[in-house]
Amino acid sequence: QVQLVESGGGLVQAGGSLRLSCAAFGSIFSIDDQGWYRQAPGKRRELVARIGSGDSTNYADSVKGRFTISRDNTKSTVAKSTVYLQMNSLKPEDTAVYYCSALARGASYWGQGTQVTVSP
Repeated sequence: QVQLVESGGGLVQAGGSLRLSCAAFGSIFSIDDQGWYRQAPGKRRELVARIGSGDSTNYADSVKGRFTISRDNTKSTVAKSTVYLQMNSLKPEDTAVYYCSALARGASYWGQGTQVTVSP
C-alpha cells in the first residue's frame, strides 16, 4: 500500500512559479513510476510529467522547458519518497487540479489533488 499526500498549490499570476510536493508513504520501495497529472474543468485528466524508477523523466509537450519533476528518497523512521514539480513561467492554461500518482506492482495510487490557478 502507498499513501500520497500533496501540497503546494495556490493562486499565482501568469509568469510566476509554484512548486508542488507529493510525499509517498508506505511501501515506497515497490514504486516503479511517480508522476503528476492535471485536470481542468470540462477536460480529461492528462499527464504532466513522470519520473521512472531509474529517474528517467518525460513531460507533456505543453510544459517542456517550463516544468521540472524531481524526486527525493529519504530513509528515516518513516520511509518516504517525495516527488516535486517545479512549475515556472506559468500560463492561465496551466490552471487545473493537479494530482500526484504512483504505480507500484501494477496498482495505481492517487493523491487527493491540489488546485493551481494562474491569473492573466
